[in-house]
Amino acid sequence: MPGPGPHMIYTLGSGLALLHATNGRFGPHHCVVYTINTFFGPDIGSFAEWLTSTLGSGRALGSSVEPWIHDPLYYVLILGVPLTLLYSWASRILLHKGLLDSVSGIPLTKRQCFLLISAGSLSHFFLDHLFEENGHSTMYTWILSTGWWKSRAPINPDAVFVIAILCTVLICGFIYINSRLKPLESLRKRTGRSSRLILIVAIGYCLWCVIQVYLVRPPRPAVGEEADLGVLVFLGIYFFLPYWLCILSMNPKEFQDSTEQLPL
Repeated sequence: MPGPGPHMIYTLGSGLALLHATNGRFGPHHCVVYTINTFFGPDIGSFAEWLTSTLGSGRALGSSVEPWIHDPLYYVLILGVPLTLLYSWASRILLHKGLLDSVSGIPLTKRQCFLLISAGSLSHFFLDHLFEENGHSTMYTWILSTGWWKSRAPINPDAVFVIAILCTVLICGFIYINSRLKPLESLRKRTGRSSRLILIVAIGYCLWCVIQVYLVRPPRPAVGEEADLGVLVFLGIYFFLPYWLCILSMNPKEFQDSTEQLPL
C-alpha cells in the first residue's frame, strides 16, 4: 500500500490548491491537519502493530488495535474527539507562538478540526483501496465486479438511451444554470444548483446500474463492460466527500484578514 510520501504529497498538494483557490480561507493550519490525518491518522493502528511486534511485547494488543483504527469510519469514531481537542489546541499554540501563519489570523475551531480529520481519513483510503493488496483489495474487487467481464459486453439499446438522456441532462442543465440569461443570480446560487444537478444525475446513473447489475435476472451489463457503479460510488465517498468536508472547514469570509490575502 502507499507509504507516507504518496499520502502526504497527494493531500498537501491538494490542500495547497485549495489554499490558493480560496484565497487563504483554507489556510496552512487546514493543510497541516488534513495532511497529518491522511497518513499518520489511520496508520496509527498499523504503526502500533509494527511497534509491538518489534519490541516483542503487547503484540496481541497491537494486532487487535490495527483493524479498528485502520478503517475510514472507526478511525473517526474512536479517535475523532480526542484528536479534535489536540489539533485545536495545537493550532492555537502554533498561531500564538508565530510558528505557523494563518491568513485569517484565527486558529482552527474544534468543528474545523473534526471535519479535517474525517476528510483526511477518507483521503487516506482513496489511495489505499487503489494500490494495496496487489490490486485485490475488497473495495477494488467490488468496483470491478460492477463491470461485465464474462464475455464481450453487449450494447443494449435501452442502456444507450438511458445513459444518453442522463448525460444530456447533465451537460444541458449545467449550461442552462450558468447561461447568460440569468445574470442576476449569484455565483454561489449557480454553484449550488449545479451541484444538485450533478448529484441528481449521479443518483439516477447509479440507480440504473444497480437495477441492471443486481435486480435484473439474469444480470445485464449496465453500460457495456464499464464498472460505472463502482467507480461512481468510490469517487463519491473517497474523492468528492473529503473535498466537500475540506470546503466546509474553511474559515468564514468575515474572519479573513484583507491585508494578508493571497493573490489569486
